Amino acid sequence: MEPQITELKEKHLVGMHTTMSLVQNKTFELWGKFRSRVHEIENRSSSDFISMQVYDPSYFANFKPTNTFVKWASVEVPDHENIPYGMDSFTLKSGPYAVFHYKGSSADTSIFQYIFTEWLPNSKYLLDDRPHFEVLGDKYKNNDPNSEEEIWIPIKEK
Repeated sequence: MEPQITELKEKHLVGMHTTMSLVQNKTFELWGKFRSRVHEIENRSSSDFISMQVYDPSYFANFKPTNTFVKWASVEVPDHENIPYGMDSFTLKSGPYAVFHYKGSSADTSIFQYIFTEWLPNSKYLLDDRPHFEVLGDKYKNNDPNSEEEIWIPIKEK
């Protein structure tokens, strides 16, 4: 699977976040809480949802499943005005990304194993220290083998 190399334009996000690890995965709780309140965001730029991970710069160099990161459940907005109480804003900075168009269950992590152990080491890119995210559009169906999503991995040239 070859990604499309794309220059991301800055995005403004609004959502909720939590600190978690792969061992103490709080994704289900985070998304349940966010989905119950997403209707409070009046100025969405699209119907897509964005699942974002913000990693510490040493997260991958010293990888352990217990390493923590910040997970976001969010949507894109044109600006950071009128943020609902209990939600936060995030500015996703512009930069190059490898975009993988993935079809399959979100419970299957083999796509990430492929990206980080096969594609990235054999590409002309290095992982960049910017957020990773998935765009969950109309064809996304949680844990469904026919689900489709975009996986955005921040890159820079070697």
